[in-house]
Amino acid sequence: MRPGIALRLLLALLAIAAIAVPALIVIFAPPVRPYRHIVMPPQRIVPQAELPPVEPLKYQDLPPDDARSFNATIPYSTAPNPAARPFALDGTDEDKARAIDCMAAAVLYEAGDDTLGQRSVAQVIINRTRHPAFPKTICGVVFQGSERSTGCQFTFTCDGALVRHRWSDVAWKRARETAILALTGSVFKPVGYSTHYHTDWVVPYWSSSLDKVTKVRTHLFFRWTGWWGTPPAFGRRVLSSEPVIAKLAALSDAHRMGAALEEAAAATIEGAALAGTLPPPIATDTNSFLITLDAKMPPESFATLASATCGERPYCKVMAWNSKAKTPAALPLQSNQVAAMSFSYLRDRAKGYDKALWNCAEYRRPDLNQCMKLQVFVPVVRPTETFRLENLPGARVLPPPLSTTLKPATDGLTGVRRRSEFSASPIKPAPQPTTIPATRP
Repeated sequence: MRPGIALRLLLALLAIAAIAVPALIVIFAPPVRPYRHIVMPPQRIVPQAELPPVEPLKYQDLPPDDARSFNATIPYSTAPNPAARPFALDGTDEDKARAIDCMAAAVLYEAGDDTLGQRSVAQVIINRTRHPAFPKTICGVVFQGSERSTGCQFTFTCDGALVRHRWSDVAWKRARETAILALTGSVFKPVGYSTHYHTDWVVPYWSSSLDKVTKVRTHLFFRWTGWWGTPPAFGRRVLSSEPVIAKLAALSDAHRMGAALEEAAAATIEGAALAGTLPPPIATDTNSFLITLDAKMPPESFATLASATCGERPYCKVMAWNSKAKTPAALPLQSNQVAAMSFSYLRDRAKGYDKALWNCAEYRRPDLNQCMKLQVFVPVVRPTETFRLENLPGARVLPPPLSTTLKPATDGLTGVRRRSEFSASPIKPAPQPTTIPATRP
């Protein structure tokens, strides 16, 4: 082959390779992952006069590795991190058993069968119970928002984990031991007064708006900025009346017994509805009910009773009292009757309103939003017909009565002259003004 032909073939092969190789690289190259822009809310210090909001648990759409990288860019707070005060659980044996099992379920399903991680989660639950932004009971804190699939604070309470996975009896026993220690004075100091946490492979929307405190295992812990993250904000009184959590019936005897009572009450209500023996409406308003509560019915069943009583009415009001003597017979209610009310329910489907409220002085609730506003009855004092000084407290000596008759002056009183002694002087007329003629210029 002549050198000219060989050179031309070589150049042709190089040209083909120059085109084919980049084309193959483009065709078979791994896909480029698009950049995800993370939008985080700015950090805001909530003033002491304003209660900080409790945000639903929502995450940024990030792969685990990107989430870890982003979390690493958030610096730890340099402010002091004091340890929380010891916590002492109060209440009846049933209340304590329910609180322990709520805490045990939370630490086990959130941190797994790991004592160190469980202690950190338990401390956050106790901190929340003491903080006015959260419910006042252990079970109320753990299951806050669990009735909504996206509104729960602890994911295991609303994502079906309690049904999908069952821990061993040994793991459950260890979790209960951790819960008992936390509820009887044991303090996990590293997390301080943290009220939030998340694993390092996710990024919640609120993570950049709080103070990052510490890391335990794979969990990052946070507290509120400003005054709401300091010890004085955690000084409120905790309620001892723990609610029954039906979702824990499979794990907890304490909640199973309470759930059984609720089921029995619900069956009774359903039977009354079928038999047509539910309370009737008042005569003047078919959408209003004034009822007396059964003392044996658990407070958790009041809302079920009210809903069944309303039936299919789009608008309905149920007002209930704990005794027949307190229950009025007609509307409108007097102020003392409103103050004595034990439970109320209002449904207005046109406005999307459906609300049950309890008198929390009689029935303690895990969530203060379920409590009625305090009604103060001030009796009206009727005015008396006459006012007497002797009716005043401490009035013993009465003043002598005053006479309205004036006595004439005595003759022997010097310096007093009678009217007749004055000489009548004629009244002189007022002088007339003199008119001066104007002078012409």
